[in-house]
Amino acid sequence: MSLLVHMLACAFGLGSWVAVNGLWVELPLIVNTLPEGWDLPSYLTVIIQLANVGPLLITLMHKLSPGRMSERAVIYAILSVGVLSCVLLAFFWDETTIVAGASHSTAFFIITFFLSLVDCTSSVTFLPFMSRLPAKYITTYFIGEGLSGFLPGVAALAQGVGMAKCVNSSQTAGNNTGGNGWFLQTQYLPPNFSIEVFFSFLTAMMCLSLSAFVAVNRLRLPLSEHLVADSVVPVCSGLDNPAVDTDADDLRCQNKEESQIVPPLAGLNHSVYQLAFMYFLVVWVNGATNGVLPSVQTYSCMPYGNLAYHLSAALASVANPVACTIAMFFQNRSLTLLGVLMVIGTGFGSYNMAMAAMSPCPLLQGSEAGQVLIVLSWLFFTGTLSYVKVMVGIILRDHSHSALVWCGAAAQMGSLVGSVTMFPMVNILKLFKSGDFCNTKCPL
Repeated sequence: MSLLVHMLACAFGLGSWVAVNGLWVELPLIVNTLPEGWDLPSYLTVIIQLANVGPLLITLMHKLSPGRMSERAVIYAILSVGVLSCVLLAFFWDETTIVAGASHSTAFFIITFFLSLVDCTSSVTFLPFMSRLPAKYITTYFIGEGLSGFLPGVAALAQGVGMAKCVNSSQTAGNNTGGNGWFLQTQYLPPNFSIEVFFSFLTAMMCLSLSAFVAVNRLRLPLSEHLVADSVVPVCSGLDNPAVDTDADDLRCQNKEESQIVPPLAGLNHSVYQLAFMYFLVVWVNGATNGVLPSVQTYSCMPYGNLAYHLSAALASVANPVACTIAMFFQNRSLTLLGVLMVIGTGFGSYNMAMAAMSPCPLLQGSEAGQVLIVLSWLFFTGTLSYVKVMVGIILRDHSHSALVWCGAAAQMGSLVGSVTMFPMVNILKLFKSGDFCNTKCPL
């Protein structure tokens, strides 16, 4: 039974961010097709953060009407919306319309909003739901959340996203050069399978997550495997056997106040300043990994070639589940260590940002060393900050259900601030410059 619940918790975690993560690892191919080009990631970060209306409403419901909202019903709804949105994405992702005199990917943006609504809302519903089970399952859930980036990354690697080569192409008289001649043109090689097939794969992952959630709700776990809010089983009507259904929404307890008592801290006595520091880590880590750096990943990686961008996006997704696995076996709750790892991860992120600012001529552009450095920098940036995020989540989980709700809210707040800050820098102030891999001439 324990192994089965671990597998279901992992599969359930897949649905948390698989859709949005899938969009990010597919961007090396999408940016070469949709009219927004290199600016597309900055649009996506803002659209994703607009979907924070979902977790905002959930958080307000928890605050204004505690205990009255059915988390189970909300999760059923958002996973169903996720499945439907992935299906629509496979058919309409490349549909464009003219807005303000320019072509824009309106269908892609609208569907992305609903996918983001699903994933953002999962931050304040999935974790609190998992808090009803013993602590050992929450790390498995985090592994599933990490796999929501890893599996699309593996699929993107198999797809061969965005590979390009430079070919000679002729130009005829009448162009701005005033004569005939030859020039280098970037030619993108066709992928091993289409974008539509990739989005169908995301649909299957969402269906798997929904099925796992249905199964978890139908399981009847032993009493020792069920977690109640105050670590004491409240007296509930209709429970005449020693098994407790994991769907706590159907339990009607005689003493509602007892079920809302904050659980003991298991020897972890954190001060107000330490708790504030942990929430600061959540805001900072999510602001960097979900808002600031993703907005400029094209400018950071594309000058080194589509292969570097492709590997940075796909392999960085591997770092997340690896960090979760490390956290499963080597848990270190030292806030000092987590602070140091935050600084190290921020250092790698600063290098990525510096290369984006130097686009289209970053350091070591055109060399294999430059490609290796940018890929490794994105890998370690994601890995170190992912470990920090997981460990803070585990620590806060030991405090209370409410602590996890506010952890999710802090994560979304950090992501929102990061993306809103970067959008005008990329699209209005034009602080980052794009280039052409084959024709950009950089000084040696």
